[in-house]
Amino acid sequence: MTNYANLPAILLLEDGTVYHGKAAGKIGTTTGEICFNTGMTGYQEIFTDPSYFGQIMVTTNAHIGNYGISDEENESAKIQISGLVCKNYNIHYSRKMADKSIQSYFEEENLVGISDIDTRSLVRHIRDKGAMNAIISSEILDVEELKKRLKEVPSMEGLELSSQVSTKEPYFYGDENASHRVAVLDLGIKKNILRNFDNRDVFIKVFPAKTTFEEMEKWEPAGYFVSNGPGDPAAMPYALETMKAIIASDKPMFGICLGHQLLALANGVGTEKMFNGHRGTNHPVKNIITGQCEITSQNHGFGVVAEDVEKSDKIEITHRNLNDHTVEGIRVKGKKAFSVQYHPESSPGPHDSVYLFDDFISALDLVSN
Repeated sequence: MTNYANLPAILLLEDGTVYHGKAAGKIGTTTGEICFNTGMTGYQEIFTDPSYFGQIMVTTNAHIGNYGISDEENESAKIQISGLVCKNYNIHYSRKMADKSIQSYFEEENLVGISDIDTRSLVRHIRDKGAMNAIISSEILDVEELKKRLKEVPSMEGLELSSQVSTKEPYFYGDENASHRVAVLDLGIKKNILRNFDNRDVFIKVFPAKTTFEEMEKWEPAGYFVSNGPGDPAAMPYALETMKAIIASDKPMFGICLGHQLLALANGVGTEKMFNGHRGTNHPVKNIITGQCEITSQNHGFGVVAEDVEKSDKIEITHRNLNDHTVEGIRVKGKKAFSVQYHPESSPGPHDSVYLFDDFISALDLVSN
């Protein structure tokens, strides 16, 4: 492990704002859309969540790396974020379960970061100005040169990214003698989603993002799951066609995050890029059907257009965000298809919403009986 303590680094935002800090992770340069997560823990799960692919993550918790890195806590095979911005970068850690320090981890994964930033000031700036591209560098300290490089970075709006993080080949997860078989369309799935299905006696076959419905149907699944993932849902015509075919099959369908947005698009409801998005583990959501509220884990920069849902005769709202009243859940009228914008697998986060997996299993039970 290399000691880069006190080496300078620069964070430059698209609007010209500059922050000076210290190098963290690999010495280098990285770009992406900057966003922030307000979770107090779970930094490793955030780093490895494919939904963050192409984004520079600002962590609002003051200490990052303080409990080290455990291989058991990865949500995918590698780090997915483009870069890290934090206040206190803790190379020394205290946890017996940890396998390595955050610095060793970042060097292995070639991740560039910056620490000793006033993250409170930075988050307030992003909150007020909205999501934007940014560049971090610990090798180029010329701001004008960084500005030139930053101009070449494409906007997240219109980007198709799921095919870059999806599995390249189908694979199985769980017990092949389980009660139900579910086909998963992997748009950037988290491992804990698969664990939740396995814990409910479901045998999974995970398919690459661009797999057709006809190909998945050959496996004869009882139902379908469409996963979370990165990028603009409106830039994924291949996944949209698959979603329409799944709905037409009348088999149970459950979607999370990007899967939620695709379910909306498949029913004529638009999606839009949010000013900042929702990223954290304490977002309050109301279940309109039951009247109960739940604290949720969220990670998304795009959302469903509420006005379109309210006018739709095909789908109805099942969940609302209690902070900004955005649409957090929908279901298709007359079908066994539903979705939520947040993450009921909660890794990291509260477990209030795991009942959604049980609701999906109940739909599968009805079909099998």
